Formats: sequence, C-alpha cells, structure tokens
Amino acid sequence: MNAPDSLAGASDLEAQAARVSPKVVAWRRDIHQHPELGNREFRTSALVAEHLRSLGIEVREKVAHTGVVGVLKGGRPGPVVALRADMDALPVTEQVDVPFKSTVRTQWNGKECGVMHACGHDAHTAILMGVAEALAAMRPQIPGTVKFIFQPAEEGAPDDEDGGAQLMIEEGCMDDPKVGAIFGLHVTPLHPTGMIGYRSGPLMASSDELRVFLRGVQTHGAMPWRGIDPIVVGSQIVMGLQTIVSRHVDLTREPSVVTVGVFQGGNRVNIIPDEVRMEGTIRTFDEAQRGEIHGHVKRITEMIAAAGGAKASVQIKRGYDVVVNDPGLTAFAVPILERVAGAGNVKVIDKVCGAEDFSFYQKVVQGLFIRVGCTPPDRDPNTAATNHSPRLYVDEGCLPLGVKALSALALDWLSSNT
Repeated sequence: MNAPDSLAGASDLEAQAARVSPKVVAWRRDIHQHPELGNREFRTSALVAEHLRSLGIEVREKVAHTGVVGVLKGGRPGPVVALRADMDALPVTEQVDVPFKSTVRTQWNGKECGVMHACGHDAHTAILMGVAEALAAMRPQIPGTVKFIFQPAEEGAPDDEDGGAQLMIEEGCMDDPKVGAIFGLHVTPLHPTGMIGYRSGPLMASSDELRVFLRGVQTHGAMPWRGIDPIVVGSQIVMGLQTIVSRHVDLTREPSVVTVGVFQGGNRVNIIPDEVRMEGTIRTFDEAQRGEIHGHVKRITEMIAAAGGAKASVQIKRGYDVVVNDPGLTAFAVPILERVAGAGNVKVIDKVCGAEDFSFYQKVVQGLFIRVGCTPPDRDPNTAATNHSPRLYVDEGCLPLGVKALSALALDWLSSNT
C-alpha cells in the first residue's frame, strides 16, 4: 500500500490546522484544569459531544460509561477509518506552576489526593476535537467516513467496574459503520516538540498485575525460631523473581520486566507478622514469552515460600496486550508523517515498557500508534519529567502537529482504500 498525495493538499490541511489551533490550546487548558478519573469523565465527555454536534457530526454518548463516538460521513462513498483519544486523568497532585493548574481533589484508595492530567490525555482529547473540526470543514472532499473515538478509563477503571477500550469495543464503537483501520497518538516528554516517533511491530508492552499473599507464623521478634518469618521469605521471593528476566528469558528475542512495587507486612518493630502482601507488574512484548514468565513467577514464588516453611498464594491478572503496529500500515504512514512533520523529525523509536489499551483496537483491525514529542526546545528530554509524574509539562507547540498528523493519516488512508 503506497501513500498517495494528500487528499486535500498539504496547504488545505495546514490552513485548517492553523485555524483550529487556538481552540485546541483553549480546550486543552480547560480540560487540564478540570481533570476527571476513569469512568467519571462527565464534564469532559459533555464538552466533546457538544463540540461534535456543533460540527454536524453524528454523536453517540455513554459508550463504556462516559465514552463518546462521533461519525463524520464524507461527501463521497468510501471506507471507514477511526481515530482515538483517551480522556481520563490520574490520582496525582499537580506540581507544575501554570495558570490552568489543576486544584481538583478526590478520594483514591481511601486517601485524599489531587487529580491531574499527568499522562497528557488532555492534549489527546483536545487534538482529536481539533481534528474533528478540521475534517468537518473538508467534508465534501472526504471519500468515506471518519469515526472519532473518545475513550474513558485508559488508565484503568475502578476496581469494581469494567471500562476502557475493551468495553468500548464490546459496546460497538468499531461497528456500524465497521472500521477498516485505526490511528492513535500519545504525547511524550521523551522526545522534543516537533518530533514524531514510530515503530513497526511491537511498540508498547503488555501489562499484567502480580499479587502475592504470603502466610507465615507470627512470633516475638526476639524469638524468630518460634515462628515463620514471611518478611524474610518475601524478601527472598523478591530477589528470586529478579532471576526470571536475568536467567530464564531469552533477552535476545524481546525485553521484559518483572517489578515488585508493593511490599507490606507487620505493624510493630518487635513482632514478626504472620502475613506479607506483595504487588507488582509484569511487562512483555511477546505473547509466548508472557505465558512463560507467568509460569516462572508462580513456580519461583511457591517454591521459595515452601522452602521457608511459608505458604504463598499467587494471583496474576492479565491486563493490556502488546501494542503491535501493523507493518504494512506503518510503512504506509511514514511518508505521510514525514510530509507533515518533516523527514528529519520522523524517527524509529525504541520499544516502550509502558502499556496502552490501544492494543485492544489493534486486535480488531489494523492499527498504528505513534508518539508525539512534547518537551520544549529549551529543555532536555533526557531529564524531563515523564508521563505519570506530578511535574509532567506538555509543550502546547505539539498540539498543531498532532492535529495535522491524525488528519493526514485519516484522509490519505481513506483516499488510498477507496
């Protein structure tokens, strides 16, 4: 599949992106100042739906709780392409000093905390709102249909709820009309503003949750031989799990990560507790390797526990799958992205161990996920605060590039598949 010349011409798209750019900045600041957690994006989804309707776009609301799907039918018949943005924020207290800083507070896991768009989803939502307006103005030239998917809960739904991309798909966001390809993007401080990063094949890792409940025998801290110390056994388990990546996995095939991020046990200095709880994350880029690592985690944990006289219960909850960019779609997209950003600003990037539920859309149709740099020219991407940091800073200079990139990918894909 070869990328054609721009459907509407680069000048048309440039003009539309320039026209909507001030609005995109204003939307982004408004959404940033009023962040909402997963499945609670009521204000954000209302803002999106109202904007789409004002453009004459068909709108469906309350998809996967708070999701919005817009359908723009072009002036000529043709296939259907989807563009996706996520809308949810994180339970993070913002530390960036900007006029539109979030001061929203909430309860999370029983504790009060701030709410912040610490992953840049405010930028994603504003960009796609801008794309919708730009493409609506070009409706007569469009050979086919563009579907705008505004998704809630990419960061995960509350523990007792379903949500995110999987629920969007289950509730029909990829059907009626049926989507033929999907594109998405993510802003990242790992790259400078103006750069677009891509990778064919696996780009972002799968993400699975690990929970270990370890049972020992409580005793006085001065007489450890009278009990079974789950803290010592748990520490041995943590170290044992580190041998999975270093000794049991073929690192020449794909990288992987096993991390224990929670270790809780005991409440007094001189008491050996009877229980320890550990939680962690498992990241992989290959489905077969993913299954192998799950097996190693369970075996190592249970055997070390048994050797120490303790009992271990291991739970592994499968999360997001690997984000795998379709090779053909990637090859098609690169010259389009180079036309939009400049050939020197479009680069192959390393795999990212972060996870994204965009992967579930790629299970349904061919898809491409790109990363758009958002670190301003006067800052070093190597030292910039990362996504999920309370100090994440998004240079708004990346917003027009995001609008142009998604618009061009959608238009050219429709044109080449008509």
